[in-house]
Formats: sequence, C-alpha cells, structure tokens
Amino acid sequence: MSVGAWEPEQPNPTQPEIDRERLQRFIASVATGQIQLEKLSEEDRTASQLIRLPAQHWLEESEHWEAEEIWQLIRFFTLAEAQLPGWDAAAESAVIPLARALRRRQQPLSKEQLLWIRQHSDNRYLPYGPL
Repeated sequence: MSVGAWEPEQPNPTQPEIDRERLQRFIASVATGQIQLEKLSEEDRTASQLIRLPAQHWLEESEHWEAEEIWQLIRFFTLAEAQLPGWDAAAESAVIPLARALRRRQQPLSKEQLLWIRQHSDNRYLPYGPL
C-alpha cells in the first residue's frame, strides 16, 4: 500500500486581485445613481470576474472601506449586473458579502437601500443570498 503526499491547494491563478483604484472608479461611476459608462475604461467594463470573487475576498476587502463606500460598491455591482453584459452573478454576486459586511458592522442596509436594490435588480438573491 502506498501513501500519497498531501499538497496544499494552490490559489486560483485566474482569479483577479482586487484593485482599490478600480473600485474607486466603480464608486465614481455610480455617483448619479446610474452607471456612467464614460467614466469606466474598457478594461473596467470587462472586469466582470470581480463580481463573482469568493465571498471571503469581499469580506476581507470591506474592512478597508467606510460604510458609505461599501454602499456605493453595492450600488455599482447591482447596476452592473443589470446593465453590463457578462456581469450577471446570481448567488455569487459581490453584493451579498458586501451587505453581510455592513450587517457585521451593525450598519445593515436601510429599508430605502433594500428597496433601491429591488428596483434596480432582477437578481432574486440580492442582497442577502440564497436561503
């Protein structure tokens, strides 16, 4: 009988790193309530893999942002999913861990914010994920 050696799982090389400058551009692009595509470069518009990063990545990243900035990122990802091709994420949406991060801070989404998400998205998993 032979025993194999255990190899630790290697990180997924295709997963992009979270770039805070890009996230700042995302926040700026929703300042008016709609995504202003002219504020996004082609590279930013095609960075749809970010919305589907594992929840733990977003929970860790949210520690570097103020609650209002997290709300703006939630707005961006909600609108991106609805308006940009290839950004649909269903239960993998970054909105879900970002909303969880706000709840952990004792600053959950308000009723108005929840209604805004519902008005701008047809993703049934937003903002709290699958039951």
